[in-house]
Amino acid sequence: MSVDPAFLGRREVATAEEMEQLGFRIGEQLEPGDLLILTGPLGAGKTTFTRGLAEGLGVRGPVQSPTFVIARTHPSLVGRAPLVHVDAYRLGSAAELDDLDLDLERSVVVIEWGRGMAEELADSWWDIELERPVGVTDDDPSELDADAPRIVTIANERIS
Repeated sequence: MSVDPAFLGRREVATAEEMEQLGFRIGEQLEPGDLLILTGPLGAGKTTFTRGLAEGLGVRGPVQSPTFVIARTHPSLVGRAPLVHVDAYRLGSAAELDDLDLDLERSVVVIEWGRGMAEELADSWWDIELERPVGVTDDDPSELDADAPRIVTIANERIS
């Protein structure tokens, strides 16, 4: 895995702009074969993070949640790896994820909602958990994207 270990650990991210910036700084370092598994509730910032990552990686946008298409490939604009952005929310098992036949070796792959399914795809991966505040925003779906601090925890995982 190619990302600087200084990104590991838990941090507060105050705004959507800061979330994109974190993704951008990580995206600048990614290489083909890197797998990132994003976990967090609706509105936590998974797609916002991926949008920044895509910009740092230098791929064609726009980056939107692939909820209804399951996976989108964003080709590189600068001769680097393409980004494969997957939303595993509607998938029922690791076998369904495997059926997507993702190009893991030549792409950077980001899988939203992939925890518990995607770990078998690679020997190592970045596990990124995004937490958003709970309370008022849970009752009002229009507030899910509101700027409020998020907690981001980044770990590098390996198959033992």
